[in-house]
Amino acid sequence: MQVGVFVPINNNGWLISKNAPQYLPSFDLNKEIALRAEKHGLDFLLSMIKLRGFGGETEFWEYGLESFTLMAGLAAVTEKIKIYATCPTLVIPPAFAARMCNTIDSISHGRFGLNLITGWQPPEYTQMGIWPGDEHFRNRYQVLGEYARILRELWETGVSDYKGSYYRMEDCRVRPQPEGEMKIICAGSSDAGLAFSAEWADYAFCLGKGINTPKAFAFNNERLAKATAVTGRDVSMFVLVMVIADETDEAAMAKWRNYNDGVDMDAIAWLAEQGARDTVNADTNVRQLAAPEGAVNINMGTLVGSYASVARMLDEMAEVPNTGGVLLTFDDFVEGVENFGTRIQPLMNSRRG
Repeated sequence: MQVGVFVPINNNGWLISKNAPQYLPSFDLNKEIALRAEKHGLDFLLSMIKLRGFGGETEFWEYGLESFTLMAGLAAVTEKIKIYATCPTLVIPPAFAARMCNTIDSISHGRFGLNLITGWQPPEYTQMGIWPGDEHFRNRYQVLGEYARILRELWETGVSDYKGSYYRMEDCRVRPQPEGEMKIICAGSSDAGLAFSAEWADYAFCLGKGINTPKAFAFNNERLAKATAVTGRDVSMFVLVMVIADETDEAAMAKWRNYNDGVDMDAIAWLAEQGARDTVNADTNVRQLAAPEGAVNINMGTLVGSYASVARMLDEMAEVPNTGGVLLTFDDFVEGVENFGTRIQPLMNSRRG
């Protein structure tokens, strides 16, 4: 099972709490995390892109770096670990995205891949005057399918003359082509999102679910398997989970309770309001993100316990068929990656051999 780190490109990581570590994002912070992850043999780094935060007392995600630029920097200071940036496809035309990918492929010597997002939070785009309207919720994966098709053509041949409903290429040329195999990730969990991943992506990723319920995400793997049965492609699942670990289960759970006690309710309310904007798709990650019962860490699956307990639960996740890997977040990223590498990973059967 692959292990990746969802690097903290925005302030305060993934804990919407006044009691969690408060910090601004920086290249130096992400460089330290990347180098530790590589030292401990982790497989990949992925950064998201967020163009507007949730506000509140913690100003959650109001401070953020840009994904391609950050990952280009990390590509230059690492040697082995795979690097993924996230592309906001409403902002960046596909041919220009292909050229940026090819550039980071050159920097990384073939270690780069791309996470594609359609955009779901209108204020990220209305603030710049480029939100296409709420019809986007209905057709966004048709648009993304054309986008991915153009990327694949340019990466494979250096040329695209594709004519679609949303994009039209006129003898478009993007060279040199990448030296590495360019992998695509997509986080869409609606039926349309999974159909897109089954046709165009190499990995889908989903949110884990619940507290210390490591296999609760398995239904997503089953849905993806049904989608890939139609396309005949091999696409596996990356699962997003938060690790809160300590010497004992009790100490780790005390941390978790403290973070919940400090939840930033105003930021949570903003997230819930945005999550309700899509009235077309009921089965999306966004609905889970915004659910009130666990929104302190955006409702991702959370593994809380001793280092041994977390190792055991990660091994349970690896047992779910078609789980390609986990994408980890931590309450404290530097300490978390170090403890994962030295205290958790050595106990995991799924990371041996």
